[in-house]
Amino acid sequence: MDEELQQLREKRIRQILEEKTKMNTPITITDETIQKETTKKGVTVIDCWAPWCGPCRMLSPTIDQLAKDYAGKITFGKLNVDENPNAAGQYDIMSIPTLLVFKDGKLVDRITGALPREMLEPRLKKHV
Repeated sequence: MDEELQQLREKRIRQILEEKTKMNTPITITDETIQKETTKKGVTVIDCWAPWCGPCRMLSPTIDQLAKDYAGKITFGKLNVDENPNAAGQYDIMSIPTLLVFKDGKLVDRITGALPREMLEPRLKKHV
């Protein structure tokens, strides 16, 4: 009985750690998942990017750090516009990087360019 209880505890601890890790990192957004992710309650920020885009690669560590710092408050996602043209077209992504900010299912802000954290954070904070 004690061994079984210990195994259940360890399993639950692994689950909690996995959930926490998922919250701390941006999720991958696709044509198929964008509708579900953008209609959630709360704030969701989607980084529209492409692998060949230098400014996108420069912004990526900032998005990763913001995802950690705002875990539980803001959900961050990354949408590769080359692999997901329908979602990019749906939101009229003409330049990358572009951040789409959704609050309770509504697009409330659009931030274009590889802005430094000092400029991004105040714009994101006002929606939390």
